[in-house]
Amino acid sequence: MEAQLAEQFARAFRMADADDERSAPKRILIVEDNELNMRLLNDVLEAHGYDIRQSAEGKPVLALTRQFRPHLILMDIQLPDISGLDACRELKADPETRDIPVVAVTAFAMAGDESKARAAGCEGYITKPIRLSEFLETVEQFMAGPPLPVRRPDNDR
Repeated sequence: MEAQLAEQFARAFRMADADDERSAPKRILIVEDNELNMRLLNDVLEAHGYDIRQSAEGKPVLALTRQFRPHLILMDIQLPDISGLDACRELKADPETRDIPVVAVTAFAMAGDESKARAAGCEGYITKPIRLSEFLETVEQFMAGPPLPVRRPDNDR
């Protein structure tokens, strides 16, 4: 009887957890070192109901991604510590983060840059200055995918 009750409780907890995940706002990690660009992206996305985390550097991105479990990462290419493309390669090499889409965001759009970004693992490419309608359309395309589970302390390794 106790085992049956425990299983019913566990099943109810898993169902409630899944309901919470479906109703929670979608998560986006913005990696951008320019304060004005960061503020613009953050404010626009928060106004559209997204849960945002920020990083001004590329090195902490893998750890932030593992913890925050974003549905999308917006990655500036020119970062002060490492290239955004190198940060993307790290994410795509990690089994825990490889399926999270990364959209490269760059002000230095030169011929061949988009193909370099895609070769590094970026699934999308946006040039600055940001055109809001195109930007939001791109974000919404990536948000149509299945949600990723939120990492909780009890499922940490």
